[in-house]
Amino acid sequence: MPMAEVTRTPLRFGQLLAAPGVVEQVELRGKVGFCAYHGGNLERRTEVIATEAARLSGASLYTVTQPRSMRHHIPSAHVDPSESPRFAAFVEHCDYVITVHGYGRQGLFSSLLCGGQNRALAGHVADHIRHELAAYTVLDSLDQIPKSLRGLHPHNPCNITTGGGMQLELPPRVRGLTPMADYWPCSHADTSFPHINRLVVALAAAAASWHPEPYP
Repeated sequence: MPMAEVTRTPLRFGQLLAAPGVVEQVELRGKVGFCAYHGGNLERRTEVIATEAARLSGASLYTVTQPRSMRHHIPSAHVDPSESPRFAAFVEHCDYVITVHGYGRQGLFSSLLCGGQNRALAGHVADHIRHELAAYTVLDSLDQIPKSLRGLHPHNPCNITTGGGMQLELPPRVRGLTPMADYWPCSHADTSFPHINRLVVALAAAAASWHPEPYP
């Protein structure tokens, strides 16, 4: 069965959540939260990575998973807590948010991008990823990140909590979605997609060790 095409027709966040087969999940734990609202058949495995990192670190979690028949992209700035009581509760509960996204762009297939307005948190997460995934390039300088992937819009979910947050963009390779993914160099090789496990370990460690810093 071929994968559905990405659609960008006007659709509000609440309408997406009400669509058949869409699953919305929230788990309130720590004040750091992982968020993946383009999960499922859109930016594949992002919700899996966010879920596992939150579980390991005791962080909070919010995910939206689209079914196989659906690939609808709502811009991050339009993911509105006023249209979802569960998302509103997540935003109210968390001080810091790490949003997990997937992207694919020529020349950046081994690059992980750390955007968002809280640059201290972005650097903190980037350092942990570099430690676990030395074979990848981790970019946390905004000048190195394409403008459309920087996650700086004030209504972006990574920027609306009291402490702000960061946006993590993951290429297909680190999510195990390319033919060469199984052969990509990494430090741990006991599963089919070992680099996903190392990424989860890095994100969990970053969330668990994050100490709040002043946020403008």
